[in-house]
Amino acid sequence: MKHRLFALLAAACLGGAHAEIVVRDDSGRDVYLREPARRIVALAPHIAETLYAAGAGGKLVGTVDYSDYPAAAKKVPRVGGYSRIDLEAVVALKPDVVLVWESGNNMAQADKLRALGLTVFVSQPNHMDDIAGQVERYGRLAGTEAIANAEARRFRERLAALRAANAGKPKVRTFYQVWKAPLVTVGGPQIISDAMRICGGDNVFGQLDQMAPRVSLEAVIEADPEAIVATGMGDAKPEWLDDWRQWKRMTAVQRGNLFHINPDIMQRHTPRILDGTAKLCDHLDVARSRRPK
Repeated sequence: MKHRLFALLAAACLGGAHAEIVVRDDSGRDVYLREPARRIVALAPHIAETLYAAGAGGKLVGTVDYSDYPAAAKKVPRVGGYSRIDLEAVVALKPDVVLVWESGNNMAQADKLRALGLTVFVSQPNHMDDIAGQVERYGRLAGTEAIANAEARRFRERLAALRAANAGKPKVRTFYQVWKAPLVTVGGPQIISDAMRICGGDNVFGQLDQMAPRVSLEAVIEADPEAIVATGMGDAKPEWLDDWRQWKRMTAVQRGNLFHINPDIMQRHTPRILDGTAKLCDHLDVARSRRPK
């Protein structure tokens, strides 16, 4: 209510103008634009990618390091890394809206952008279903609803098909390894845990509330996962995935269930996460096939 009252007062000060576009972000704020955004800054690679999926890539005037998909995103000017933004560079681009990632960006910097008079939209998709909604809302902000809505519909249809294909399958206790040193996994609120559930995976650290908690080697060994899924930095399997082979009593090691997924299709909150989820489901099917008869 306070945010809407502020917007109405601001509109009155502008001579009776009013916001024509109102979109609620993931922080619960209503974001107001007088017309579709023509200049957008995205402060995370997955946000930039999702903008392209929503048909709004041509309006992207600034993004951050590692924004590399689709190829056109590589040509967009950088305003820093997602954890540390060059505020002056953002302001200089004169964006109509700045899209930020709640759990990945420095939110104190997001507050500073607001204080500088910029419109900020906060994104935090924690569930697979949230991706389609993100695409739709970006389309509303940019005035590309037709493309965005069609993409969201395709996403929901494919997601429903994945759920149906994997419903009722036996659970597979799974450890998802983001990194080796420090040893990082995903907690219960993370979208990858949701992807695991779709595939019939049971995250052995799903009880943790952090998005990307650090865990100990001893904790992984004690959890004794049936499958270990690791990412790394790209499409090549990380060398440290094979380091688990020394722990021969672990079920995942005994059965050879050490799998790799490209982080770009699993750890970015974009429509491509369905590609990663499909691969994850395939890996867990392999793990099931290796159970003793």
